Amino acid sequence: MTSEPRTPRRDRLTLTLYGTFVMWGWFLYSFSPSVPLLTADLGVSRALGGLHGTALAAGAVVAAVLTPRLVARTGRRATLMLGGFLIAGGVAPLLLGTSVVWTLSGMFVLSVGGNIAVSSAQVALALHHRGAASAIITEANGVGSSIGLLGPLAVGGAVAIGWGWRPAVAVTAVIALVTALLARRVQLPSRQVSPAVTEEIPVVPAEPEPEPRRWPVPRTRLRPQALASWCFLVAILAGIGLENVTTYWSAELVVGRTGAPASIATATTAGLVAGMSIIRFVVGPLSLRVRPAHLLTASFLVSVAGWAVLWTATEAWLALAGLFVAGLGYGAQYPLAISLLLRAAGAAVDKAQARATLAGGLAIGVLPFALGALADAVGPHQAFLLVPVIAVVGALAALLGARASRP
Repeated sequence: MTSEPRTPRRDRLTLTLYGTFVMWGWFLYSFSPSVPLLTADLGVSRALGGLHGTALAAGAVVAAVLTPRLVARTGRRATLMLGGFLIAGGVAPLLLGTSVVWTLSGMFVLSVGGNIAVSSAQVALALHHRGAASAIITEANGVGSSIGLLGPLAVGGAVAIGWGWRPAVAVTAVIALVTALLARRVQLPSRQVSPAVTEEIPVVPAEPEPEPRRWPVPRTRLRPQALASWCFLVAILAGIGLENVTTYWSAELVVGRTGAPASIATATTAGLVAGMSIIRFVVGPLSLRVRPAHLLTASFLVSVAGWAVLWTATEAWLALAGLFVAGLGYGAQYPLAISLLLRAAGAAVDKAQARATLAGGLAIGVLPFALGALADAVGPHQAFLLVPVIAVVGALAALLGARASRP
């Protein structure tokens, strides 16, 4: 087995795939803080507003099922382009719909396309960069969140001048179409693993099927590789859940605790995205020197510290600082966890990515809705106690994954 290259190559293929992360980052960070504004426009409850997260999750579940089949049948490039076109198609009903039915339908279509595109791009980066995958995937997410940093600012500015939140979110369709057209000029790996890649990625042979046994069946232990995969999958679920519940509802928390106007409270979400962007450019190179699983564990602890500042803040600037610190934790969680999961998966990277997409869909669908329902019952401040609980679960999963994946 040859050693894996550990120097990132920012070639034409890599830079084109970065466009997918830019598109998704812009959408997530411009739409998520707009949810309370959309809820007010439609005259519905916070729980119904949280159903947009459920629609986003449903789209992720469908994408998790479709993406491996589309890649195998049509190739990764065609799959990525299809995702871009679906995104553009879903934006219109999301922005122009006058009822929850229309906006939820638009969100579902957009989510299917976005998760197909991101899944295709993420696996392509992992296969293309191999030993440097943790650094390059983290950097790709950093580029996406850096551009996405402008999203909350664009929403806050548009609201302040009377345009509303919709023009800022509409930029998503433009980025998606441009990225899909640029993807026509590059060649992406079309199958799960090419012959060249199988020499670089270790594959653990499958264990033989056990003989049928009579009850009682002795306990068996998961292989370390399988245990690590499940742990990093839980870490992905926790990381995505933390990011989404915070971006969906932190603006409402800031309004209630500080009395800031909606435009200022929405713009404070930029502090979260700024922290996420900065840490990704730091953690990417650092992951080539420090075990990524240890960095992942630390990131969940940092997010708890940021939550504590945000939760106790009574001034908008202090809430902004708390969101920034939380972002320093959040930003490392998904890219590190997904790169660890894909590496633990060996040859079955597309299947592992599909499971990660499914886990992310569950996190997006359940947790923002749960926090919105809690906020309806006990208020946003008490509902945000859910955040450190999720973070502790993620930290424990990352720590266990680190032990299971120890060389």
